[in-house]
Amino acid sequence: MRKILILGAHGATAQIVTDRLLAETQDTLVLFLRNAARLNRYAANPRVTIIDGDAQDATALANAMADVDIVYSNLGGADLAKSAAGVLSAMKQTGRKRLIFYSALGALHEVPGKFGEWNELAIAAYLPGFRDSAALIAAHPEINTTQLRPAWLTDNGEIDYETTGANEAFKGTEVSRQSVADFIVRVIKDPALYPNDSIGLNKPNTAGDKPAWV
Repeated sequence: MRKILILGAHGATAQIVTDRLLAETQDTLVLFLRNAARLNRYAANPRVTIIDGDAQDATALANAMADVDIVYSNLGGADLAKSAAGVLSAMKQTGRKRLIFYSALGALHEVPGKFGEWNELAIAAYLPGFRDSAALIAAHPEINTTQLRPAWLTDNGEIDYETTGANEAFKGTEVSRQSVADFIVRVIKDPALYPNDSIGLNKPNTAGDKPAWV
């Protein structure tokens, strides 16, 4: 039985991951988020610890991850790089070695064609944070990090995805949160997967100039 820390645990994907880990493993979970009351539905579960905290508070982060086996960061926002720096610093301080980091398509300038141009404009406020976070992670190879770069997210109730590597052009325009959560759960179950790597996730056969619903 392992202990998993989930940062930004109120996120939609993070909650899918939480539910699956509770159903499919014996792992204990530490759910870290602002306004912890939002996850009160887990409060009575003996395998869950809920921590109300700010992910940019280095002391709070270090305390939360002191004895965990895997850190899964579901943090976001335009200031993601600041959060990433804090996570990496706390992991070094506490000796934690395994990180799963939620990033996004475009973090590696890997999205080609018209869709790439559209994506650059659509998430222009957030791409610097994803890219700076990727650079920070690359500068800390001693922390075994799997970054995931999902396409535009849907709430479709399906698990249907393909992957691309860090040096491959991104495929597709969309992917379901259920699919992204499945990838994360796979890596948590088998931490030897995708060591020090950055993986793109998309639903097959969804290539286009922009997501279909835009």
